[in-house]
Amino acid sequence: MLFNTSLFFGFFCLFFILHSFVFTRPHTRALFMVAASLIFYAGWDYRFVPLLVFSGVVDFFVAQQIEGHTEQRRRKQWLFVSLFVNLGILGIFKYSNFMIDSVQETLSFFGVPVSLGTLEVVLPVGISFYTFQSMSYTIDVYRRETKARHNFVPFFATLSFFPQLVAGPILRAKQILPQIERFPDVTPENVKFGFVLITMGLFKKTIADLLSSPAQTLFNSDAPLSWIETVTGVLAFAGQIYGDFSGYSDIAIGIALLLGIQIPLNFNTPYFALSPVDFWKRWHISLSSWLRDYLYISLGGNRNGRQIRNVFITMLLGGLWHGAAWTFVIWGAYHGVIISATHMLRGTALGQWLAGIKLRAFRWLQWLFTFYLVCIGWVFFRAESVQDALTIIAALHSPGSAVEAQPFAGGLLAMVAVAILLIHCIDYGIVHGRELITRRYARFVPLLILGLTFTILIGEPGYEFIYFQF
Repeated sequence: MLFNTSLFFGFFCLFFILHSFVFTRPHTRALFMVAASLIFYAGWDYRFVPLLVFSGVVDFFVAQQIEGHTEQRRRKQWLFVSLFVNLGILGIFKYSNFMIDSVQETLSFFGVPVSLGTLEVVLPVGISFYTFQSMSYTIDVYRRETKARHNFVPFFATLSFFPQLVAGPILRAKQILPQIERFPDVTPENVKFGFVLITMGLFKKTIADLLSSPAQTLFNSDAPLSWIETVTGVLAFAGQIYGDFSGYSDIAIGIALLLGIQIPLNFNTPYFALSPVDFWKRWHISLSSWLRDYLYISLGGNRNGRQIRNVFITMLLGGLWHGAAWTFVIWGAYHGVIISATHMLRGTALGQWLAGIKLRAFRWLQWLFTFYLVCIGWVFFRAESVQDALTIIAALHSPGSAVEAQPFAGGLLAMVAVAILLIHCIDYGIVHGRELITRRYARFVPLLILGLTFTILIGEPGYEFIYFQF
């Protein structure tokens, strides 16, 4: 069930009524939430419901075993069980064919052609999100940062919580489990802001869908495009993936607020970042913080002079998390390189001198260069192959291209730029204006009606969200 369909609207209305007025005790509410979440997930493919339940059962049991042992060796063994099961599931369903194809290509390159075949597996929607969320629970119990639960229903309700089940944000047990166990009262402020988030999320999704056309013109074209059309296509995808994913996150967070559940924001105007490090503090915050807390720190963080190595490994695996293709691996490695370069520069005399420059014009240059680096990365992220990405990047740096631009190409570029800015203005208001919005809600109602009207008239119901494939 997609958020931007009438089917989900009917599903949530029924769920909200039963949740609010029928199932009013915490335990029955949690049980009802589990049932509703499984129905929601079965709407994608009922065959994968047992896989979700299996992940939850394993980590629920493993967490109790970890907490029940005082000997560190035994605790670590049980943690390994959780990691092995979760990463094993990911490996089979998401990366098996990628690894088989890579082996075949490598052997063929060295003159040893083989045919290993492929596995007929379907990628379960949301598997990357809920496996990371489930693993964080056992890791937190192992680190003694949270207590293992002995009631399966609230635990599984947090893991399968349908608003964020298939595309995040990636929640930690300590962020949501205590709320599911007691279900806080729904406040008028939460309801107001929840409706704002849902409406603006749908609006951003509509803008993202409009931007998909010029992006597809570039990335799906067999013929070379003009320089201005190449720039437009790259910027369009940058806006599309931001509006699409942040829109989904806003809707998920807004739905949770209507139920009294607080979920942290997942985006904070990422294209306003002034460095690659700053970008990853603003983009897909739940994933970047997960990678930092559970991978980067586990590798040693910035201790023992291995910060650059650990950053690179973290981002490389973060790229692979997004998809089983070399384009995603290169995208992750690319961000590992530019983040590492940023850290290295900050440790030099030149970096310290640059940090001391307070001129506004210099900050604009920082922003422009960071945005340029991010857009180069998006080319690898979106391209069908590494060769396609390199071709587009070459065209992006060839303003003297002989290919003639289509009529109104400049106007389309301007509209794409305005669309990206509009999404950021909405994001800025969401991040910084919550108190103002809820206090003067009546003043924002006309804007919400306008945004919802635009979504209904222009939007295409059922247009899938990009991150469902991850």
